[in-house]
Amino acid sequence: MDQFTFTIDGQTITAEDGMSIMDAALANDIYIPYLCHHPDLEPVGACRLCGVEVDGRPMVMSCMTPAKEGTDVRTNSPAIYQARKVAMELLIMDHDMDCLACEAADDCDLLKVSAYLGIQPEQLEGLRPLGRQLPIDDSNPYFQFDPNKCILCGICVRTCNEIVGLGALGYINRGIETVVGTFGDKGFVDSICESCGECVVRCPVGSLAPKKPQLAAREISTICAYCGVGCGIHFGVRGDEIVSTRADRESPANRGSLCVKGRYGFNFINHPDRLTTPLIKKDGQFVESSWEEAITLVADKLSNYHGEEFAALTSAKCTNEDNYVVQKFTRAVMGTNTIDHCARL
Repeated sequence: MDQFTFTIDGQTITAEDGMSIMDAALANDIYIPYLCHHPDLEPVGACRLCGVEVDGRPMVMSCMTPAKEGTDVRTNSPAIYQARKVAMELLIMDHDMDCLACEAADDCDLLKVSAYLGIQPEQLEGLRPLGRQLPIDDSNPYFQFDPNKCILCGICVRTCNEIVGLGALGYINRGIETVVGTFGDKGFVDSICESCGECVVRCPVGSLAPKKPQLAAREISTICAYCGVGCGIHFGVRGDEIVSTRADRESPANRGSLCVKGRYGFNFINHPDRLTTPLIKKDGQFVESSWEEAITLVADKLSNYHGEEFAALTSAKCTNEDNYVVQKFTRAVMGTNTIDHCARL
């Protein structure tokens, strides 16, 4: 890919063809404030915070403006600061500012931009908030939606459209009454939402947030065991308990995305009812046994059956190699072609 150079605030940087000014700045560790930008999504310039001046001309949105060779970009000027300040004041005015109780308190983009611009409480005194309190939607079993924290950045809507391809979210009403919601303004649980959580992990302000989140002390990289796709995941561990899951953006199988099972289906790992050793029924009661004893018992029982007396059902949780062995065992050892796979059902 061809490279070229241009300047940002007097600093010469290198960019590649197809990069926006925002992309080039971030790639060179130059911070430009933004709230609606995400590397996985098409830029829209909705938050009006990433404005820059190019060759002295009026402000343009850096996320939507291609970087060009030899241009001179200014990210800070009195006009740019004033435009960003007004945009941020309007966003903060109606935002629920109980930050200590917010799930995004440790990683909130709104706080980062506010701190960068030096927004002070007295600057908001002349503004008149809407004063509305919208109901929180906690119908989904895995996450909740608090519209009082929503800044209408559109990341959740675009994520559902561009990445998931479902279109479960959209804008409802117009003007100052605009909110994000599902079709018919129903709860998430009554919509076509598949609970994949892609919108949740991209929400910059905690409007969409997991229920009962816990910060992990360390992470373990592994492969999701739910199906044969082989998605890469990072388990967040606290003590000896898994408390969170994060998709591996470097994994070629999922590239940072997960389904509902991969993202939220980890509670069984530490569940007290989980079986950790084989159980064999003796005298009407299940008792713990060794794997050797259990497998020997199964082999002895199977030796009494042959042909169409036997059928096998394989699992998407198994590897391709394990499924191959099962079908080979079914046909070559048990003498039947009666085998099926759960994914076909």
